[in-house]
Amino acid sequence: MTETQSNNSLTYSEGAKLPSTAPSWAIAASERLKKRREEGYKSSCNPPPNVKKVLLHSCCAPCSGAMVEEMCSSDKLDQVVVFFYNPNIHPRQEYEIRKEENKRFCEKLGIEFVDCDYDPENWYSRMKGMEFDPERGRRCTECFDMRMERCALYAHENGFDAIATTNATSRWKDANQVDDSGYRAAARYEGMQYWCQNWQSDEMTLRKYEISANERFYKQEYCGCSYSLR
Repeated sequence: MTETQSNNSLTYSEGAKLPSTAPSWAIAASERLKKRREEGYKSSCNPPPNVKKVLLHSCCAPCSGAMVEEMCSSDKLDQVVVFFYNPNIHPRQEYEIRKEENKRFCEKLGIEFVDCDYDPENWYSRMKGMEFDPERGRRCTECFDMRMERCALYAHENGFDAIATTNATSRWKDANQVDDSGYRAAARYEGMQYWCQNWQSDEMTLRKYEISANERFYKQEYCGCSYSLR
């Protein structure tokens, strides 16, 4: 990482002890994380070839914690910047809460945070005709496309090598659907890459929960858009 980001106050506390009723996948993931801490916690992320600067689209703080930690712990990257563009989030108060949680986490780590436009009118216009589509359907694809297209444009304009998104960490999302949007957006610009990796592993998922608990992140109860409130 750069000199500025090498001083990030990353912490690796284990969080609360797992209860005796914890599922087997969580117990196994906890043991692997414990071993990594004992060995100095080296990042397991593997950026695409020739990628040094990454623009990470963030949907919310709870989904961002482990992914940001992995990227900022990597000695293969020079810069990680968090990009917040989520015009799907409704209502405005909910949007502001999620944005501020992201900003707080980035400020703590010394990571640059880009606050993009909140333009729900354009989002609703693009989703027209898909109001009653099911989750993981066409509307979700269009929503991912819209956000990743804006992320890719900013990355292109500001000299980033790759884009990625924390939407890929959520087990409530179809990772292939998310990644396809990322690839399409990156393909718009010569040399731009989309960083695809298994961000939904048991280890990453447990670490995400640990960070969320340690940071006391606001935990939303729905994806974000008004249609997901149904």
